[in-house]
Amino acid sequence: MSAEFADQDVIRRLLNESRTWAFVGLGDNPAREVYDQARLMRQRGKRIIPVHPAAREVLGEKGYASLADVPDAAEIDVVGVYRRAEHAGAAVDEAITVGAKAVWLPLQVIDEAAARRARAAGLDVVMDRCPAVEWALRR
Repeated sequence: MSAEFADQDVIRRLLNESRTWAFVGLGDNPAREVYDQARLMRQRGKRIIPVHPAAREVLGEKGYASLADVPDAAEIDVVGVYRRAEHAGAAVDEAITVGAKAVWLPLQVIDEAAARRARAAGLDVVMDRCPAVEWALRR
């Protein structure tokens, strides 16, 4: 993968200026990477929104079965897509549909076609990068 979806200015802006992160795939299992990432963003002052078919409360936040179920979804700054790459495109398309401002696909979640669709729709895109690592690199 090229650095096309790892623009350092975009990464910096999303980490520093975003307020609300929806985490697709965030369930109540603390052994999952998405749980750690959501907890980190919350510790950094971000509002987190769990999005998981089970729609359970996670880290004290109400969960939703889909992005479409999130009230005021257009206020989501970043959608973290913590699904296997073969399922990431559907989550990216849903982020586009609800009017999210950006999508972040973490390490090893690569779907260049979905990333291009998001970018064409006006969303910022980060792919194959870890928010925790990128945060640490900026401190």
